[in-house]
Amino acid sequence: MACQLLLSRLPAGVAESENQPETEPIMNKTATTAHPILPLLAERWSPRAFTAAKIDATALGSLFEAARWAPSASNLQPWGFVHATHGSAGFAAIVGSLAAGNVTWAQHAPLLVVGVAELTKADGSPNLYGRYDLGQSVAHLSIQGAALGLHLHQMAGFDSAKLREAVSLPASHEPVVVIAVGAVGEASQLPSPLDERERAPRSRKPLDSFVFTDTWPAGRP
Repeated sequence: MACQLLLSRLPAGVAESENQPETEPIMNKTATTAHPILPLLAERWSPRAFTAAKIDATALGSLFEAARWAPSASNLQPWGFVHATHGSAGFAAIVGSLAAGNVTWAQHAPLLVVGVAELTKADGSPNLYGRYDLGQSVAHLSIQGAALGLHLHQMAGFDSAKLREAVSLPASHEPVVVIAVGAVGEASQLPSPLDERERAPRSRKPLDSFVFTDTWPAGRP
């Protein structure tokens, strides 16, 4: 089944509110896989529509604890995160650095997280795996989020200089990604054509287009 709206209980990672309904429409976009994978991986996707429900402190701690325990080259752990909740000055500053197409929907997310990589080692040499390690850390964070009923949408569309200033980053660190985090909202919240994209089935390249035995195929780019 490509995707459908389901009624689900309030995700474990969002704070209860008197104005929060007991059930919320959830867009189910579980991947149709060629081989069995963990359900959390199949169910992970990147919405643009989020509810306004706040992420509670326990869930927030769990997200970054998962990120903390990601693999890291030489155990340098060159990742860092700056997070800001909707309505805060920090949130507004991060939104102000985003590309216009991302502002449209990301300004309504309950939480924004800036993923940061430290690109220089203690001896001054470049850490060539800083961005890679940050990516692994965010992957851990995303799956922990899925376990809590939360979703992430990762963004590369931002002005790096504005974002650096917004979160007061030192020169030794680079802003690599901005991540919206929250419970899935309804596609109808989004303007066209984003609402159609929200409902569209997920797709991926077939395995035989990027997985090879022994050697890379001759002539394949």
